Amino acid sequence: MKKVIFICHGNICRSPMAKYIFKYLSNNEFYVESRATSTEEIGNDIYSPIKKVLDIHNIPYDTHHAKQITKDELDTYDYIYVFDNNNLYNLKRMYGSINNIKLISDNEIDDPWYTRDFERAYQETYNACKNILDEIRKDK
Repeated sequence: MKKVIFICHGNICRSPMAKYIFKYLSNNEFYVESRATSTEEIGNDIYSPIKKVLDIHNIPYDTHHAKQITKDELDTYDYIYVFDNNNLYNLKRMYGSINNIKLISDNEIDDPWYTRDFERAYQETYNACKNILDEIRKDK
């Protein structure tokens, strides 16, 4: 089973949202996880406004505990996606060069923690996940 991981700053907004959207869209066809580049939110659940937007769109989710990505984990994933260039920079600063890493979409997806636009973050993440799923399925 191919492994996909989504990485954002704190692992409480964008990356867990992408994890559950991608699982939903792919019917659990892949092993999917999410992680943070920082340690700021370690152990915390998905941010409640993200849960609300997932509920509105009928995307199921589980109990979540934010975790920071490790180099060993990175080495096990087939597809690694980050949300913005800061995430990319932090990963490279932490672990050097990384194979299979890409921005989640052509445009960065802003952190809704700061923008407060949770619906826009959802829509952009949903569209990115659909595109990623199509790309991965073509590669099979």
